[in-house]
Amino acid sequence: MMTDPACAIKREVHQLVDLQIDTLRQPSCLTTSDLLDYRVRSQKIAVLYQELDQIRRASFKARACWPQTF
Repeated sequence: MMTDPACAIKREVHQLVDLQIDTLRQPSCLTTSDLLDYRVRSQKIAVLYQELDQIRRASFKARACWPQTF
């Protein structure tokens, strides 16, 4: 079964956000490695949101080009 690319991206974003939350909930101080991983995940989340935006814009443009029948 093929999945919608947007759904796969959303799933990945949710997983990354969960990891971000888990990192911030750690009872101990964050290490340099924790902070680096947090930053990398933040950047990945931003890239994934850009990809979602592109998918949605392309979908909107495609629908706008379809002939309207009433």
